[in-house]
Amino acid sequence: MKHLLAEMSFLEFAEAIKGAPPLILIPLGSQEEQGPGAPMGDFMLTELLAGRIAAKTGSIAAPTIPFGHADYFRTMPGGIQLRATTFRALLRDVIDSFLDHGLDRLLVFNGHSGNAPLIDEVSRTLRAERRVIVPWVNIWRMIPPAVWQAAHGENAAKAQGHGADPMTSVYLHLLPGLVRGDLFQAPAPGGTMLGMPTAGLASGKLGGLEVNLPLAVTDHCANGIVSGDPRLASAEAGERFAEHIVATTSRLVEHLKTQSFTVQE
Repeated sequence: MKHLLAEMSFLEFAEAIKGAPPLILIPLGSQEEQGPGAPMGDFMLTELLAGRIAAKTGSIAAPTIPFGHADYFRTMPGGIQLRATTFRALLRDVIDSFLDHGLDRLLVFNGHSGNAPLIDEVSRTLRAERRVIVPWVNIWRMIPPAVWQAAHGENAAKAQGHGADPMTSVYLHLLPGLVRGDLFQAPAPGGTMLGMPTAGLASGKLGGLEVNLPLAVTDHCANGIVSGDPRLASAEAGERFAEHIVATTSRLVEHLKTQSFTVQE
């Protein structure tokens, strides 16, 4: 049985959804800088992981949406950012395309954290308007401290962050030929805005007070490494991360197979 919707004919898909329809994964990613040594198309990782989960659980993975809402990366060339209105409309159109055929067993498999608040909005709107619950997960945020510790030992905290791990190690595991280890750099010092040191992509700090700011990544650093050190990445760590994401999401899929997605209230 095929598990990627993009590879199916419409007759094959029609056959696959007969009887008890399978759960359908909707993978989301982005095209954005990932530091100096890793590819920008992180949607490729989402696509590969979703395919593995679909094959393991007898589910179907829809084509990955390769662009996300990532305005803070707009100052880096090569990124493709969707406006919030565009992203919400695109995700809603994709989900409605399944719902219109009675396919409501959906799981959004989100590979870009910047999408999260917009997915939540769409999910809540779908509950109100179409009386269906669409669950979703952030794949890079589901890795627990124990897996980080197993992957990096005492360097776990130093390895973690945008421009470093978990993505750089997962790239080394799944797509090693695309990684430029010779371009890896140490994290750059943070910048300033309004006389305050920047703290990542969304805030500055004045003493112990965190102040929300409309930062771009280049306000914080020139090399795209928001935090973490990509020089600590390894294919072995990437394998641990990937296996955890696949196993954890697969358990969720198996659980969701037993549930009704229709709003009961």
